[in-house]
Amino acid sequence: MTLRLSTVILPVHRWHEGGRDRWLRAEELGFHAAYTYDHLSWRSFRDGPWFGALPTLTAAATATERMRLGTLVTSPNFRHPVTLAKELISLDDISGGRVTLGIGAGGNGFDATVLGREPWTPRERADRFGEFLPLLDRLLTEDAVTLRGTHYSADEARNIPGCVQRPRLPFAVAATGPRGLKLAARHGQAWVTTGDPKIFEEGTPEQSVEAIRGQIERLGKACAEIGRDTAELDKILLTGFTPDRGRPLESLDAFVDFAGRHQELGVTEIVIHWPIDDSDFAADQAVFEKIATEAVARLG
Repeated sequence: MTLRLSTVILPVHRWHEGGRDRWLRAEELGFHAAYTYDHLSWRSFRDGPWFGALPTLTAAATATERMRLGTLVTSPNFRHPVTLAKELISLDDISGGRVTLGIGAGGNGFDATVLGREPWTPRERADRFGEFLPLLDRLLTEDAVTLRGTHYSADEARNIPGCVQRPRLPFAVAATGPRGLKLAARHGQAWVTTGDPKIFEEGTPEQSVEAIRGQIERLGKACAEIGRDTAELDKILLTGFTPDRGRPLESLDAFVDFAGRHQELGVTEIVIHWPIDDSDFAADQAVFEKIATEAVARLG
């Protein structure tokens, strides 16, 4: 299968001061998809401009024509399935059925405390995600849903006419633990990884490849348990969080080598960050665009 190349455009620019231009350029460069983070703020960008994901994607949907759009990723940290479903159905309609929902359990960053609560433990996050995702699945596929859950409920939630994409827009589920992988196997049309965060600081690229190989194997086992072929799921790698850091974007050859090693593992889509000066995602724009236009052909 031909490797797909996508980008993620962080929402750090005013729409009419460079924001719109980046989404248009991403489509011109031929990216399969352009995603954005669904956070209220994020790490080193916390004290600077940061705009909302779904309004940004809605604007991108009206500005572009072909490229897929999505979150990478949404989480329950500040979302509720009922309100999120309504917004996603609207976005899917506006985009003409070009939306993918990247979704995961969330983490302990700024989003976890901004609403004035203590951050959830890993088990609490897994418990909530285990309710959130199945309910969201129902909300996007059924006209009316009523459910009483431990963490999330819906009372005759209406979502007519549903998604343009049938039976609903695709889920790309970010997961590495056993419970998350089971959710990806059952509800996902794609699976997302950033690698193994435990080896980000001191690990090697070779160790990272083996870690991702292990994740894909565990995903395969989770699929087998429910009688699903793991080949049905796209495998998406969001780059920038492996020990390689930004090195794959230093040259076309470096990226082709990096992408080829992950393509051999079964990764079907690689996502690279749109360059942002003076950040962890700084990169040469000309090299970035060369990768966008030439790397897939080099990889065959």
